[in-house]
Amino acid sequence: MRRFLLALLCGLALLPSAAMAAGPTVVTTVKPLQLIAAAVLDGIAVPEVLLPPAASPHNYALRPSDRRLLANADRIYWVGPDLERFLQRLLESQPSARRLDQVPGLMLRRFGEEDEHGHGHHDHHAHDHDHDDHDHAPGTLDAHIWLSTDNARALARWMAEDLAELFPGHAATLLANAEALDQRLEQLQQRLEQQLQPLAGRPYFVFHDAYGYLEDSVGLRPRGVFSLSAEIQPGAQHVQRLRATLTDAGSSCIFREPQFPTERIAALTSGLSVRTAELDPLGIAVPVDANGYEALLTQLGENLAACLQDL
Repeated sequence: MRRFLLALLCGLALLPSAAMAAGPTVVTTVKPLQLIAAAVLDGIAVPEVLLPPAASPHNYALRPSDRRLLANADRIYWVGPDLERFLQRLLESQPSARRLDQVPGLMLRRFGEEDEHGHGHHDHHAHDHDHDDHDHAPGTLDAHIWLSTDNARALARWMAEDLAELFPGHAATLLANAEALDQRLEQLQQRLEQQLQPLAGRPYFVFHDAYGYLEDSVGLRPRGVFSLSAEIQPGAQHVQRLRATLTDAGSSCIFREPQFPTERIAALTSGLSVRTAELDPLGIAVPVDANGYEALLTQLGENLAACLQDL
């Protein structure tokens, strides 16, 4: 009898995790979308993400396990071919996939277009190479749509409605979660504006033209985008041209991403009046929970401010 009761208690202890496992299987392609979905699905399920940390969504190669994950998903959220081109053929024919760059209400921007204030996103580009699949050619969509709190609010509302139709038993929770996130993001945007708007005009450079949505929302504008690869050692003439650009800018900040070799930054900035800091538009180290998306934007704001305010 004692063994029977012990086995029964063990079985009951497993019921919550089994119930969670039986919930909706939602997969996003990149982590920022996972963070938005996690807020919407809070208390229901934990969404999964396709790309591993630091992997580029522009040129990722699917593994067999990735294909199984996508095949078994109840819902797949991806931005669109401007970000995950490698998935276009597969997902456009998959009924469970939803393309998010077509969600109504998004504020979309294109590289090279002027913003609402009548000037270009960059005063100066430090590009001097040909555009390839993952370069952001003028006129193409800026697919980093999650770096706008307004877009994140629209995506969360749309995800909640989409998942409520798919899982009506969870509809009330999904819609309530989206509404709660909406209110938190309105407050977050106010904090970002208070933090970053006073720093407008201070010179900085980035290695990835990924931050336009955030920059436009707070009035920041990079002096240039350096065309330096994390994988390929740059030539001496290329480094010399970049150093000349930094010299002309005077005291400035350079923001690198986590995968970028720190020693390459050191070689580029040696002897110059340049501060270096890190920006991570994918939130590699951010926990996946209901507040993860806010943590991602907060971290970006804090890192921008910490460098720029000391110039």
